[in-house]
Amino acid sequence: MNLSLYTVSAFVIIDTDGHRVLAKYYHPSGDPNPSSKKLTTLKDQRAFEKGLWQKTKKAGGEIILFDGFLAVYKHSLDLICYIIGDQSANELMLLSALVSFSDAANLLLRNQLEKRSVLENLDLVLLCLDETIDDGVIVETDSTAIASRVSRPKADTTEIVINEQTLMSAYLTVKDKVQQRIGQL
Repeated sequence: MNLSLYTVSAFVIIDTDGHRVLAKYYHPSGDPNPSSKKLTTLKDQRAFEKGLWQKTKKAGGEIILFDGFLAVYKHSLDLICYIIGDQSANELMLLSALVSFSDAANLLLRNQLEKRSVLENLDLVLLCLDETIDDGVIVETDSTAIASRVSRPKADTTEIVINEQTLMSAYLTVKDKVQQRIGQL
């Protein structure tokens, strides 16, 4: 058995109707697992996703061995999130990555991990995924660290607004100060 960091073959989000919402397949050049090379064409990927959805559409499980792959999945309202790995992958590590991604996405989407919010905030979801898995390697399993790296910066509340009214008030303030100084001399 060859040990490798490349444990994730794919990450997929499918809605409850069986339609792909998001899918990212990993085919790194240094991956020693030959099974990850099976899902290279879109036709193969769609067929795999359809069969996987058929087996996991009912809530109640977390892990399944399907078509030579180990799939760890989690139901969330109207979505099912999957992390797909080689059948010799560590299922606890895959589950840990899935839970951390799901928790970080819940933090970023304000506890609304549903199809509409995922599509509206696809940029945040993809960044969250990239912070969790990089080219098939699980790099982070701390959901708060992932969410903090991905979250949008807050608007600067100390931003100075310059308009005619603020310019006029500044002019009048300066004028009053100058008149007071002249009056003191």
